[in-house]
Amino acid sequence: MTIWNSAPEKFDRPAYRSLADFMTAAIKREELATGDKLPPHRDLAHMLGLSVQTVSRAYDLLIQRGMASGHVGRGTYVSAKRLETQPPYIQAAQGDQLIDFSNLKPVGGQIHVDRMRATLSALSQDMTPSALFSFRPANALRPYLAPAISWLETCGLSCSQEQIVMTNGSSSAMTTALLTVAGGGLVVSDQTCHHPLLRQSQYLGFRLMGLNTDQEGITPDGLEAACRKTQVKALFVLPNGLNPMALTMGLERRSQLVEIARRYDIAIIENDAWGPVQEHRLPPIASLAPERTAYFTSFTKCLLPGLRHGYLVMPDTQAQAAANRHLATDWTATPLMADIAARWIEDGTAAELLSWQQKTLDRRNQLVREILSPIPFNSSSNGLHIWLPLPGEWTEDAFIETARQKGIVVAPGSAFALPEAQTKPGIRVCLGTADEDHLVFGLEQLALIWHSRPEPGFPVF
Repeated sequence: MTIWNSAPEKFDRPAYRSLADFMTAAIKREELATGDKLPPHRDLAHMLGLSVQTVSRAYDLLIQRGMASGHVGRGTYVSAKRLETQPPYIQAAQGDQLIDFSNLKPVGGQIHVDRMRATLSALSQDMTPSALFSFRPANALRPYLAPAISWLETCGLSCSQEQIVMTNGSSSAMTTALLTVAGGGLVVSDQTCHHPLLRQSQYLGFRLMGLNTDQEGITPDGLEAACRKTQVKALFVLPNGLNPMALTMGLERRSQLVEIARRYDIAIIENDAWGPVQEHRLPPIASLAPERTAYFTSFTKCLLPGLRHGYLVMPDTQAQAAANRHLATDWTATPLMADIAARWIEDGTAAELLSWQQKTLDRRNQLVREILSPIPFNSSSNGLHIWLPLPGEWTEDAFIETARQKGIVVAPGSAFALPEAQTKPGIRVCLGTADEDHLVFGLEQLALIWHSRPEPGFPVF
């Protein structure tokens, strides 16, 4: 294979990781194709002047990354799994010693358990019959539309009942919105973008391109240049700090992007999964351009992870198309979840839990500022995470492995970067998963690592 001719004469330490990185890049460039057989360990070691053990460890790491698969007696092959983007969060519990800063979710407490127990008890006495017996989404969900309107107004958006598609959370809403407006065309977003968008582009068959950003997110010049160069179908935005880099878009920037979208007739998809958890928030882009914006929000990130219910608001002209696509993919939002969400909106539980979340996140963000000062980082008001740029010699891999040795898990910036994106090293640190004592300890350890220097050839266990 000719790619070995371009291999470095001397790999950086640890050599096995450098070799694995070299092969990973070759796979992403399709210089190594799915099904290609990699050279035998001994042959490649001789070819590159490395030890057989180094090549074996590189192949093992490649398999762990899902880029290759090993078959006893047959060898190691490039795997089609390379098309699967790896989630930035930890996938399974690895013991009580880990402080998990990788998973983006709200803070939970006994108040949530108590309120849900009380609600489930009430549901056993007076659940709406249509929630149990109706197969038709319109019939089963109609009683919950008025509370939905009320909650969306809390988010800063006014709309009609006919514009709302109820979903099982933001992921379902996002799929429906993309199916409705992307149509196999080009979707543009931040270079460091919402992680599920990477997978959606693979599964739904639309093209995805990253745009340059500044401290407010996507720049008008970047969007304008993309629209002049090629036909853009949709702009995907997370304007309220939800994006991995915790960037908040100002009102003028929102208006500028809307003006460009109107001029080039492109749709806007607005992810507002945090909803009203951020106080004194700017109006949604959907309120500035209701005729072309698909807006979605849910209760999962701002109230309770287990309350998987949300709202997709479409322009009048696309509402029925979105409803049809939701029928084809999910059929209907779960009526039980819709009933709980509606009860909480109407009886004040949602407002109570929202206020609790806002105060808790406000305190946690204050702790972050105190512990990390004077380290520069990105954050948003009452945000569920921060973005920590890495200094000097630190790579994401080295920083993450060093943190893991201290029992701390964070998400690498590379997990959010679009292919060919030119991004600087950084990590996402989520604030909702640990109790406060662990939060403080974990942040203190991250600060110590940030101020230190990486050890040469840091081992991976």
